[in-house]
Order: sequence, then structure tokens, then C-alpha cells
Amino acid sequence: MLTLEPAKSSQPVKLGRVLIVEDEELIRETVALALREEGYEVFAIEDGRTALDLAHRSEEGGYPALLSFDLIILDLMLPYVSGLDLCRLIRHEGNAVPILMLSAKGSETDRVVGLEVGADDYLTKPFGMRELVARCRALLRRYRPSQTQSQEATLRFQDVTLYPQECRVTVRGEEINLSPKEFRILELFMSHPRRVWSREQLIERVWGPDFMGDSKTVDVHIRWLREKLEDDPSHPKYLMTVRGFGYRFG
Repeated sequence: MLTLEPAKSSQPVKLGRVLIVEDEELIRETVALALREEGYEVFAIEDGRTALDLAHRSEEGGYPALLSFDLIILDLMLPYVSGLDLCRLIRHEGNAVPILMLSAKGSETDRVVGLEVGADDYLTKPFGMRELVARCRALLRRYRPSQTQSQEATLRFQDVTLYPQECRVTVRGEEINLSPKEFRILELFMSHPRRVWSREQLIERVWGPDFMGDSKTVDVHIRWLREKLEDDPSHPKYLMTVRGFGYRFG
């Protein structure tokens, strides 16, 4: 059941809208209370099926739509539809909302799987409320600059046009399909044309500081981007390699 309660804090300014998807009632209510006291507007639901219903709502067709949230806190193990499947669906549909995944599974493999399907951060149960709130703040702080910029202008470079609000990219007038990570990399590049980015800087900005995988994943995503953007990926004119330093756009 979807619930919204007024914040119990005297803080008048809402810092953002947060969706909590957690089947353990005590955790769900405790996290919701902690975030409301910080000044967030919080919705809390208990299973994956209800979250799936939100994912299928349009902004006009119902309230609240999944697109209206600034942050999602998502439990890995949920009734009906798992957190991993929900995360995959959210990213498959091009929604770049920050996702903090919660799980009692704390192995490196579990963390890597969660991050690889599209989560931006991963927190193992049991956890402290101060740490959870700090991670929420960090995720919102990390992604809001690009959202502010998204509202200001469409990004263009030669034949490439990126529409940040629509999570859409066209090349020579034809729309191309990008994964969420590919889109974020391209948006970062086009926001800072000709700036050279190292693998480590790209991981920090796109995958987040808690990324546990191999930095070579950057090279793989760059290759995939070139295959979608370039006329001849082996001789790129957009995504350039700066030997010994990293990559730049243009």
C-alpha cells in the first residue's frame, strides 16, 4: 500500500521526493521517519509489484509517477518483483533517478551485481541511519547539477544532440538507444567538451565512489558509445583517446 505522511520536522523546505521500497515494516518506517525529519518528502511501499505499478504510470496518468521521484531506496529482496528486476526495468526505460540499494547480502558479488544492473550505491543491512541519510544526500548532490543543467539547454556538438530532460540522443537526426551509463557518460562529455577525463574520474562521476568493479568497464562503455555514435568506430571523430591520460569528447 502506498502511503504518504506529512513530515514531522519543523523544517519547511522539502529537500527532495524519496521513494522507499522495503518489505520489512520496521526498516521501512524507521528510514521514512529519519528522512522526513531531515526534510524529505517520503513515499513508502512494501513490495515490488506496487513499485512496478508506479513505473508504468505516466506523469499525466496518475500520482505519483516513478519519474517524479528524486531518489529511490530499493531493497534487493522484495515480494512479487525483486529489487534487481525493478532496477533493471527502471534503467531499461531510461529513467536515470539515483537508486540506493539495500540488502542483507553483503558479499562483493552481491554488491557488484546490484551496481551493474544500475544501482548507484549499495548499503548492507544492518546500517546506521546517519550513514543512510549521508548517502542519500551524496546521491542527490551528485545528480542534481546535471538535472539543473538539463533544464537549461539541449546539448549539441556537430551532428550529436542530447536532450537531458528526455534522456534522448540523436545522431545526424536519427535517435539512438543508450543505456543509462552510456547516457551519463555522453552527457558528462558533452557538458565539458574537449576536457580530458581519466578512467578514475569517469568512474567517480558516473558509477560513484563505491564502485567495486574493474576500471576497464569504462573502456567497454566507451567502445559501445563509439559503435553508436561514430561512422567509423576505429577512427572516431567524437570520442577521442588521449593516450596515457583518458578520453575527451570533440
